[in-house]
Amino acid sequence: MVTNRMNLGRHILHRYDQELESLRSRALAMGGLAERQISDALTALNERNTELADYVVRTDHRVNAQEVSIDEDCTYILARRQPAAGDLRMVMAIIKTITDIERIGDESEKIAKMAIRLAATTVPHFERLIEHINELGAMVRESLRDALDAFVRMDVDAAIAAAKKDKAVDSRYAALLGELGDEIKTEPSAADAYQQLIWVVRSLERIGDHSKNICEYVIYLVRGRDVRHISIDELERELANP
Repeated sequence: MVTNRMNLGRHILHRYDQELESLRSRALAMGGLAERQISDALTALNERNTELADYVVRTDHRVNAQEVSIDEDCTYILARRQPAAGDLRMVMAIIKTITDIERIGDESEKIAKMAIRLAATTVPHFERLIEHINELGAMVRESLRDALDAFVRMDVDAAIAAAKKDKAVDSRYAALLGELGDEIKTEPSAADAYQQLIWVVRSLERIGDHSKNICEYVIYLVRGRDVRHISIDELERELANP
């Protein structure tokens, strides 16, 4: 009887561990899908490819559906398994992470919609502006990739390094806003098109912010510390001098 109870306990524990690992894997797969959405949206903008842009818009529901499914399973684990300590932080970090990933998908959808509107529009200096937007896009995609990698490895140092890149994203974003503002002044007839590009760079900047949030969840998961209202530089100093 005692042996049977021990075996049952081990079985339940093993199943619980599998459930947690499944949640983590699905969250990362959702992140990979969001990465692809960003890439496709920017490609559609570059190539004036309305079919690809429409595909991004139509498939955003996949990211949304994954968020709902993972969130429901997280709720189940919270209610039935009553996780504590590190396991509880894992579930909470996943819930927060998938929310940010879903919002990244929303921003990619917005970029795709801007691509559709701009596809048949003549935009002065379009190639130069797109080149600069692509630079910001590459930075943002790298930030998300690094944030997800830190989540995979539960690596605080990697999370901090990825979060620190948000400063460069913000700086590039500000420069692009200034550049587009100057274009509106010199080419007022194309103001509407430039405004569409402003919405694109704003979406990219927000994606960078969501990636930084994921880094903060990694730190919370590993260290049990809520760092949302602490600067990354301050946090780095604290961790260097515990």
